[in-house]
Amino acid sequence: MLSVKENASKPEVSARLADYFHRNGYVRRIDAVRRAEEGQLYKKGAEVRLVANSRAELAEIRRLLRQAGLEPGRPFAKGRQWRQPLYGVAAVARFLALVEDA
Repeated sequence: MLSVKENASKPEVSARLADYFHRNGYVRRIDAVRRAEEGQLYKKGAEVRLVANSRAELAEIRRLLRQAGLEPGRPFAKGRQWRQPLYGVAAVARFLALVEDA
């Protein structure tokens, strides 16, 4: 694990984010049919969620996202884990391209 003071290269950042994503991250995509039917009533957007098993992992995930040029959303606890969301169609596409290349 990289320390907070270390500057990671882009391949290292991508690899670490890919590790977290492939371990137990997930993507929520916009349901185009439902969006067309319900219009503004359908509020679900594109989102990636990374799962952290501790506050230390959460801090690392947030740091890695920022190093990758992405703005993390507000994390929340679920069970004994933390969820780190990343919102927006463009941010989700950029994140998926980043971890795919790793």
